[in-house]
Amino acid sequence: MGPEGNEAMLKISPSGIRGTVGGPLTTELALSFAQAFATYAGGGTILVGRDTRRSGEMYRSAVISGLLGAGARVVDLGVCPTPTLQLAVKKKRAKGGVAITAGHNQEDWNALKFIRPDGIYLDRKQGEELLEVFHQGNFRMAPWNRIRPVEKWDGAADLHRRILEEVFDIEAIRRRGFLVALDCGNGACSNFTPALLEEMGCEVVAFHTKETTPFPRDPHPHPASMSALAAICKALGADVGFAHDADGERLGIVDEKGEPLSEEMTLALAAEARLSRRPGILVTNVSTTRSLEEIARRHGSQVVRVPVGQAFASEAVVRMEAVLGGEGSGGVIVPEVLPSHDSAAAILLLLEFLALEGGSISELASRIPKRFMKKQSLPLPPRRIYSFLRALRRDLERERAGGAADFTDGVLLEERFGWIHFRASNTEPLLRVILEGRSERGLLRLERRAQKILREGGLVL
Repeated sequence: MGPEGNEAMLKISPSGIRGTVGGPLTTELALSFAQAFATYAGGGTILVGRDTRRSGEMYRSAVISGLLGAGARVVDLGVCPTPTLQLAVKKKRAKGGVAITAGHNQEDWNALKFIRPDGIYLDRKQGEELLEVFHQGNFRMAPWNRIRPVEKWDGAADLHRRILEEVFDIEAIRRRGFLVALDCGNGACSNFTPALLEEMGCEVVAFHTKETTPFPRDPHPHPASMSALAAICKALGADVGFAHDADGERLGIVDEKGEPLSEEMTLALAAEARLSRRPGILVTNVSTTRSLEEIARRHGSQVVRVPVGQAFASEAVVRMEAVLGGEGSGGVIVPEVLPSHDSAAAILLLLEFLALEGGSISELASRIPKRFMKKQSLPLPPRRIYSFLRALRRDLERERAGGAADFTDGVLLEERFGWIHFRASNTEPLLRVILEGRSERGLLRLERRAQKILREGGLVL
């Protein structure tokens, strides 16, 4: 099957390409995209890392073959958190990196995420340029005597730890002596984070740390997937519980009472912790809780909103010299460490705050303005999603009814009692419908409004 046929079956976004294993994401396609990326990067050194899903080794072989065939010098980091790979790309001055991970998706998915020399994912323009190289198919081809052996490097985790130790007040964390429960989800952080926290003087009770074992839960850390962590936190009397996704980008939190917090709370807690000590610009996407504006105002700070997708947030954090960034999915950007999501940096940011300020996670959470959010997804073919969004935007622009509309990413309606966001998922063939009300009653009114809009578009949740 040619590139056009495969692309039509895949999800392609600024964060890379992804699909189901044994389905549209074939090893042939992975090899071709790797060749395209090496061609786009102009050769040179390219780092490769992966998460622990069982298809990772298969795609690793395909990716490395494609990179070598295009004449790249390949450095294989093996299983490692994606933020670790991103830092290594930047610090080793590589021409780029390939993260083989579907992050928060279930184990039957995998993906290739392409990293540029500064350690950030390709932006939309760069992603389009890479796709053009892929379609043209005129890849670099190394002669037999220019194909290099694959190099291994096991120093990336140490590099990541050193940078974290330079950024945060490790002595304060050591003095506090936290008891931390940690659910690694059998993912790429299974060795990294327990060792990191033990070095910080924490007593760590880590579980789901077998990298060769299938995922024991939904890789996306949200309240429904953190029931085991909540039970362990409560039984142990832990100060806090943390849950990783498969590649170390998203973080879930359970408080000292054993209460799992919404994934929206991860960035909100980080914002309260950071802005209370260091006011400045906070970057997030248009689909994340509006409680962040209240937190920012309280601390003389500003929120800048961008389209959904880590690449957009990363670019804005760098461009605006923001003090923090992230998304309501559980991703947090601490710029001094890396201008991309890094769950280890988010953990240390929160532990440092608690060590210096005292108090508990639940007390920190009590400072966050209360909002009521509901997130829903509707499986649809991409053409149907974009047809619905185009029609809705056209109707709103013509009628100018139903409150203010924002078209930064899909269609976002601002109402008196909250907001509704319709958008296409960046990672799956889904229409996302996100609602946030200022009260439970307001959320119900938003639900009725959203259902009416969907019905008028021929859709039903």
